[in-house]
Amino acid sequence: MVSMAKSCPFRFSVVIPTFNRLESTEKAILSVLDQTFPAEEVIVIDDGSTDNSSKILSAKYPNLNWIFQENHGVSHARNKGVENASGNWIAFLDSDDTWAPNKLKEQVDFLRTRSELALCHTDENWIRNQNPVKPPTYLDKSDVDIFCKSLIRCIICPSSVVMQKSVFIELGKFREDLAVCEDYDLWLRTIIGHKIGYLPEKLVTKYGGHQDQLSNRYWGMDRFRVQSLEALLKNPALKDDKRVKTIETIIEKLSLLARGFAKHNKTDESNGFLEKKEVYKKLLEDTIAQQLTLA
Repeated sequence: MVSMAKSCPFRFSVVIPTFNRLESTEKAILSVLDQTFPAEEVIVIDDGSTDNSSKILSAKYPNLNWIFQENHGVSHARNKGVENASGNWIAFLDSDDTWAPNKLKEQVDFLRTRSELALCHTDENWIRNQNPVKPPTYLDKSDVDIFCKSLIRCIICPSSVVMQKSVFIELGKFREDLAVCEDYDLWLRTIIGHKIGYLPEKLVTKYGGHQDQLSNRYWGMDRFRVQSLEALLKNPALKDDKRVKTIETIIEKLSLLARGFAKHNKTDESNGFLEKKEVYKKLLEDTIAQQLTLA
């Protein structure tokens, strides 16, 4: 990799977590090595692969920084990568995605005149089962109110993100206690306290449809989003209208979860979500009343 002077404002450490993905991980690596704006380093974290893939690739690409660990999940792997990063900016790349050759260059050009930004993300192409598909409209990132859109579901693609390392550390990294939705959680924590920028160029290609995707392993993803939002309510940076919207979203998601679990004949769990919903309805009333008093 290219060694850049410490004075360079954009020294990227690319963090790639992987697990049992020989072919796709190599494609991801090659897309980084093909960048017109070179990264300072590439850190590949093997999260306990059992297919010998990373040992094969580390022999083929010895100049990369390879970290081998027992299986702890993608959040732990990403966090370990950042802990070992020497750059001042982190660029995340999932091992089943690839970058366009000008990805980092376009983001550097975008950030040069926007020094206030802590994070920059881009648009992406989608490939599912080897066929191009159009992303659903609810993932449109052009809306100015990125916070409200991000409350519903994760609309920022991790592989599109470059982020100041200092901000990532300040925010406490990815939550390792969330089995999924760890990206949803981190982007919300970032948005409420920092400015982020969106570059509307398709600079990432996401490949979906394979069985080892985390989203295919877990049913009722809103369970994890509610956990994230409950923690967000304790964040002092969440204020006023954003706090109200967060509580409203929790109530909506608890309703959805209650109906979903009822359909699966999980009555106790469904009733638990309904009981929690009533607690948050009361919290919403109290929060609005308090804001009116202070107005």
